[in-house]
Amino acid sequence: MPAITVDSLTKSYGQTLALEDLSFTVEEGEVFGFLGPNGAGKSTTINVILDFIRPTSGRVEVLGLDAQTHSREIRAQTGVLPEGVETYDRLTARQHLEFAIDSKGADDDPEALLERVDLLDAIDKKAGGYSKGMEQRLMLAMALVGEPELLILDEPSTGLDPNGAREMREIVREESERGATVFFSSHIMEQVEAVCNRVGILRDGEMVAIDTVSGLRDSVGNGTTLRVTVDRIDDAAMEAVRSLPDVTEARLEGGDPPVITAQVDGSKTAVLGELEDRGIEVRDFSTREASLEDVFQSYTTETGVEAR
Repeated sequence: MPAITVDSLTKSYGQTLALEDLSFTVEEGEVFGFLGPNGAGKSTTINVILDFIRPTSGRVEVLGLDAQTHSREIRAQTGVLPEGVETYDRLTARQHLEFAIDSKGADDDPEALLERVDLLDAIDKKAGGYSKGMEQRLMLAMALVGEPELLILDEPSTGLDPNGAREMREIVREESERGATVFFSSHIMEQVEAVCNRVGILRDGEMVAIDTVSGLRDSVGNGTTLRVTVDRIDDAAMEAVRSLPDVTEARLEGGDPPVITAQVDGSKTAVLGELEDRGIEVRDFSTREASLEDVFQSYTTETGVEAR
């Protein structure tokens, strides 16, 4: 049974169409990355899933329950870290956790939760003196109360330093290993790529791609970026490289010594061999696989790939 089913979801605000016939599923136990540029409809989708707003049409099920008619039961089994949420300045971290634990009827230990997010040393400090990163850690601890079946994390690494972001990713992996489903919305591609099993990309209220990261890389055909430093280059050699069957694009970056950048879908040695056959010395080369950021740009810009 899917943890989340979104079926033909449409949401309008007057004449503004925020979501249009949106459909996707999130499987139980997976970490699902939810991406999209500002204004794509990510927050609207999350708010409908949590029944904070009602759809214009369509259906949403969460944990096998209708999101609108069983929202209370769903929230009892869901941990949420919303984007832009603020803590209560006059309450300590312990008091925040005690409130969340009482609200869910759970029996968690506040100290254990705060130790898990590396905030135990501030347990009795009022949140009004917290940094943004400390607030984010506290809200993550509150989301973990009651070992929820579903975690919805909206921009969870906001305000975190690199160590904090790494610890957050480790917690996401631990929760997935426990069997929880994690719905992970972020604009930081490295975070998504590091923890997500599948990724959905939203553009203008429509899902334009959904697949594993490797599947998305294959779909845009970016292949591998090959950078080759040579002793010299001429127009004939550049045209020969561009004509190779596995090369989709090649350009000269210039410099001294000159550098050639080529997008290669197959054999990289063919490029090096072509240059060497022409008497050009290959002084250095490096490769880079298409990143999730490359994929995201391809799907969310006007010149990118069409929706699939």
